[in-house]
Amino acid sequence: MPIIKLTKVERKRFLVLVTCLFMAVGAWLFMALNNKYVYTAKTVLDYRNFPQKKAFHPLQSDTVDLQVEGTGWQLLFARLRVKPQSISISLEKLNNRNFVLFSEQLFNVNRQLETSQKIISVKPDTLYFDFSERRVKRVPVNLVSNLSYVPQYGVSNEVQITPSYVTISGPENDIRNINEWNTDTLKIEKIQATTVARVAMTQNKMKNVNIFPTSVEVKLPVDEFTEKIIEVPVKVINNKEYYNVKLYPKKVKITLLVALSKYAQVNEEFIEAVVDMNEWKVFQHNELTVKLIRFPDYCKLVQAQPAKIDFIIEK
Repeated sequence: MPIIKLTKVERKRFLVLVTCLFMAVGAWLFMALNNKYVYTAKTVLDYRNFPQKKAFHPLQSDTVDLQVEGTGWQLLFARLRVKPQSISISLEKLNNRNFVLFSEQLFNVNRQLETSQKIISVKPDTLYFDFSERRVKRVPVNLVSNLSYVPQYGVSNEVQITPSYVTISGPENDIRNINEWNTDTLKIEKIQATTVARVAMTQNKMKNVNIFPTSVEVKLPVDEFTEKIIEVPVKVINNKEYYNVKLYPKKVKITLLVALSKYAQVNEEFIEAVVDMNEWKVFQHNELTVKLIRFPDYCKLVQAQPAKIDFIIEK
């Protein structure tokens, strides 16, 4: 293939021509991208101003298509970055009817966009809702926690949650099976003193169910624990024939960890140890297992000694 040789003057003219061509294309692109165009952008609906006395179910998806008027630059990058990613829609009109018109809210919706964008229309323009009577229910708060304590420290009393109940409202079908409401996970490490924290309730995933309040206060009574040994008498249960049962020994030693603040008040009256005569009558055991049927919640059991005891039945 023959090579075209250009003179120095021809090469200079060619470079000028190519430069002018690129400048013209660039100017055309710049002007074209600055013009206004209409493009489609998907966005998610965020409902606000819920009707107070009605529970609702949307009869369509919560994603709509926005017909947006914007520059060519916005059209070029619409697939990479759509603004807004969600828009707020007022449901105030549902107090009087079962549908919402976007055309009535375009002004407020446009205020949520970038100043250079403008929504022309929304598809679908009408959102329909199914209604049912709104119910109110109180359910207990369930604390979800991940706690760790300094060695020899722990919860010394019942954890206090304020308020201990939350109020939920919504369609009866949605709240019927809700018997408690979890908190977000309370995570604290190396606790060695009474701690008070505010914990948010788990996020509500049902748009037509409301919860109040959205957070609770949690108080963790924490104290240092020490070891204590208490002798507890053993009682016989399920002795339906009223045998004269002699136990050896008659008492067991309970080793437990108790908070220092409660050390003096914890005694044998707080603990009940029993043996079950059915172990002998039904299962023919030669020894009876010691079981604790009452034990303080704020104490930690280390061991009961002996775990099994001998017995004699006198007829």
